[in-house]
Amino acid sequence: MQLIVSTILRRLALGLFTLLIVSFIIFGGMSLLPGDFSQAILGQAATEETVAAFRKEIGLDQPAITRYFNWVGAIFQGNLGTSFSGRSGTGQTQAREVAELIAPRLSNTLFLAGVTALISVPLAIMLGLLTALYRNSVFDRTINAATLTTIATPDFFVAYILILFFGSLWQVFPSLANVDATMSLGERLYRISLPVMTLCLVILAHMMRMTRAAIISLLASPYIEMARLSGASQREIIFKHALPNAWAPIATVVAFNLAYLVVGVVVVEVVFVYPGIGQLMVDAVTSRDIPVVQACCLIFAATYIILNLMADIIGIVTNPRLLHPR
Repeated sequence: MQLIVSTILRRLALGLFTLLIVSFIIFGGMSLLPGDFSQAILGQAATEETVAAFRKEIGLDQPAITRYFNWVGAIFQGNLGTSFSGRSGTGQTQAREVAELIAPRLSNTLFLAGVTALISVPLAIMLGLLTALYRNSVFDRTINAATLTTIATPDFFVAYILILFFGSLWQVFPSLANVDATMSLGERLYRISLPVMTLCLVILAHMMRMTRAAIISLLASPYIEMARLSGASQREIIFKHALPNAWAPIATVVAFNLAYLVVGVVVVEVVFVYPGIGQLMVDAVTSRDIPVVQACCLIFAATYIILNLMADIIGIVTNPRLLHPR
């Protein structure tokens, strides 16, 4: 037990260190972008004095390393900074806090990802088990062909195909997923139907195939051969012997795909004009709103790292043999 706890603590420390490195890469990447952000925000008609005053107002006159440590220090205090949007460089600032801008958008993205996960994760595990149970059957080959087709199709193309059929030819669902906090749960679920279907088709294929591969790999193990020789049925072998040992790889696959739901949802949100954090980041890139872009990237990175840490911890807890690799 002590070994498990110490391993988990080491993984958490490694995750924090990784996030720190990612924050440096994010900040460095934004600093290396060409062009003057102050000039872009104020416009070409702004005078040099106005640009200089604006740069001082938003802190761009300081060295990059100083701005980086100020940014990281503010994050540790729970402050994501102030958006550049609304600043005029004339002393009349109407800018909003980045956290205030991100909070409702992040809530929308998590709602979309949560609904998708509730549908796709159980369905993917069930299909993975069934295709492993009926390996090389017509059912298995049909599901594999369908999932391979989905994997090979870009997300935005899947979205547009769904819009064509279910939003245009047959107007079953709305093409634009414009939701707000005043809507009822039923209305929100109806409006996000097409984005959820798009995400489910994409991640369902990955999770199902990885679950199937994990089960089939375990079926070749010696203890499974012993179970077969003892007279156990195929169902007993999979559900009683193979599945308990497959939770670690399955958890890893689920974590990767859940990370995709939050990190890779940008394209889907843009296609359906869904007011999530991905759409916010795209809008911030267009307007060169550096603090918002940095905060969105950091949230995406933190989500990916946290979900992978959770997968590692689940794998360690469910299969302690991972603590003693050969």
